[in-house]
Parts: sequence; C-alpha cells; structure tokens
Amino acid sequence: MKNKIVIVLCFLLLSFVIVKAQNPFASDIRHFKKMDSTSFPAKNAILFVGSSSFTKWTDVQSYFPSYPIINRGFGGSSLPDVIRYANDVIFPYQPKQILIYCGENDVASSDTVSAKNVFERFQQLFILIRKQLPQVPVAFVSLKPSPSREKFWPTMVAANSLIKSYLSQQKQTAFIDVYHAMFYADGTVMKDIFIEDNLHMNAKGYAIWQKIIEPYLLK
Repeated sequence: MKNKIVIVLCFLLLSFVIVKAQNPFASDIRHFKKMDSTSFPAKNAILFVGSSSFTKWTDVQSYFPSYPIINRGFGGSSLPDVIRYANDVIFPYQPKQILIYCGENDVASSDTVSAKNVFERFQQLFILIRKQLPQVPVAFVSLKPSPSREKFWPTMVAANSLIKSYLSQQKQTAFIDVYHAMFYADGTVMKDIFIEDNLHMNAKGYAIWQKIIEPYLLK
C-alpha cells in the first residue's frame, strides 16, 4: 500500500513538473486574469508588455500620469513567451499603443542565440500584432546594457540595430533607444541606476527611461 502511495505521489510530482515546464508563466497569466476580473482596464490605454524590466516598473503609471498605462510585463519572459501568451497579455485590452521590452532574456538564455534569432522572434511577434491589431502603433524599447550581462552587449547592440532598421520600414512604429543613455560620457555603464543584481533598475534608471519614452507616447 505504501509503495502505491509513493508511486502516485511521484506521478503527481512529475505531472506538476511537466505542466510547469510547458507553462512556465501560468501563475503570471492567472494573476493578470484575476486583476482583470476585478477591474478590467479601459480600452485605448498604452500597453507595456515584455519581460522583467517592465514587470518591476510597478509604479510606471506615476511616471506617466497623463497617460493611461497597462503593465503586462512578466519577469523572465523571452519573445517566444510573449508570442505564446499574446492572446492573454496583448489582444484583450484593445490598446491604442503597444510598447515592447523583450529580447534580453533571449540573448542571455544561451550563447547560441544570435542577434538574428532575436530579430526574427521580434519580427514574428510584430507580424502577429499587425494581423490582430493592424492600426495600433507599436514601439520597441531597445535592449539595455545590464552590467551583469556585459558579455552579451555586442549581441544586444546588433539585435537593437536589426530591429531598428526593420521598424524604420514599417508604418506606425518607433524604436526607442534607451541603451546609449545608460552610459556615462566616458563610455562606462551607469551601475548606480541598477539594483544589487546589476540586472534590474532602480528609480534612477526608470527616471532615465521616463524622459526618453514619454515623447513617444500617444495622447
């Protein structure tokens, strides 16, 4: 009897691990749906979507008081994750503008992920958005120079360049360059705008982003 119980428990644990691996952000999506069920965001807001640099910008609305913001960044996500959950974190909100920060985790996930890979993933997401929301302007916030990921900077710079070039050929788009503003004049990165992990930003970092991003936001 004891052996049967152990086998059942092992099976349940394995099932849980498999489900979690297949749906790594299920809890984030449930959290968003719970918030929406309590108070669904109004249409025509500006949607921030992507990875943890948006997720941790928990007070983003206070940085842009004149603009209604919906923040649907989920930490640790890569571009394929945003694509996978687009029906949950993008399309239901009918936004008037979409800002995307994602791709940094793609690069950091493996040395085999190239700038071209990141660009192609972004392109796939962009085309998906265009099919569903053809008139909605889309802006991409450039990948940032996180000190903890310095070895990936060349790949990130190349990915930024490919995405910028692509968006310059598309209608109702913008490439928002925050990368270069996060260095001092001597070319060293501003480490004091990051928290202890040297990956995520503090209020100083977000203040830099606010000044650069706000001119691109639609009234």
